[in-house]
Amino acid sequence: MALDAFGFLFTGRGLDPDRDRSVIERDGFRAVLVGMADPARAPEVAARLVDEGIQLIELCGGFGPVWTARVIEATKSRVPVGSVGYGPESIDGMAALFPPQAG
Repeated sequence: MALDAFGFLFTGRGLDPDRDRSVIERDGFRAVLVGMADPARAPEVAARLVDEGIQLIELCGGFGPVWTARVIEATKSRVPVGSVGYGPESIDGMAALFPPQAG
């Protein structure tokens, strides 16, 4: 089986996953990119993408391991879920871009 449908979720201020979605299609391959302001939307969005036929989901590094685990749980491990990682040289820059949020 070949990869024909890829999903990428990312975060950004003011983004709404119901509205901020782009699709790239070429030669039978489809990539769906979905932006959201609140990482808490990722599990629901990912599960919906899997229902739409997405075969693999990748999360931007801003989600971190907790949200990655929640997406895996929400998709019931029906597809591989990965996340972008950053090395120690990027810790300060990532912290500046994605400060911890009050619980």
